[in-house]
Amino acid sequence: MSLTPAAYARWRQSAPGALTEELEQRAVFSLVGDPRGLRVLDVGCGDGAYAIRAARQGAEVFGLDQSRPMLEAARARATSAGAVVTWCQGDARALPFRDASVDLVLAVTTLCLASEPLAALNEMSRVLRPGGVLVVGELGRWNLWAVGRRFRGWLGNQFWKTAHFWTAAELRDILTDAGLRVSEMRGAVYYPPSATLARLMSRMEGTMAHFGGLGAAFIAVRAAKK
Repeated sequence: MSLTPAAYARWRQSAPGALTEELEQRAVFSLVGDPRGLRVLDVGCGDGAYAIRAARQGAEVFGLDQSRPMLEAARARATSAGAVVTWCQGDARALPFRDASVDLVLAVTTLCLASEPLAALNEMSRVLRPGGVLVVGELGRWNLWAVGRRFRGWLGNQFWKTAHFWTAAELRDILTDAGLRVSEMRGAVYYPPSATLARLMSRMEGTMAHFGGLGAAFIAVRAAKK
């Protein structure tokens, strides 16, 4: 079971969803830096938010996802935004790209749903050029968002039942196992799932971002291919 494009759209239209989305994108792109002129692959691109943002910043972008409905939604969003992205359907464990053909890989909330996360990371490492960068954004384990999502999984929600929530140490270890060198890590979304508390506590995000994964609902990591 996976989230639908309509579910993503409803989330972004809500007050906490819009704020959370912006903070997560800010964390990821703060680690990306300037993507202009880079060849970028967004693995598990969903409805295209990150791929479109990278394309609008001047990157040559490819967005890959297993879900055809998500790719159709991504194409529509890209057209609306005036962004040029090449979309393709595929499996993260068998990327349809040559070895060392990509400068930057994005993988946002991809590993949390992957049945074989190390196999997916090995593929991402394979397609990266030497010195190329992978930026991962994942759902953190030790926070109130994860508690609520796990509880929904225990009650029978198949999406959250199968999702994996990561610690900062786990992400560092699995990236290292894939032959990547972690250089920077930051957390985001330290507030609980409450619109009121989100507005109040989001002001402290800049200070808390360097605390790491503890208490963060979202963890972003930058790693380079050795």
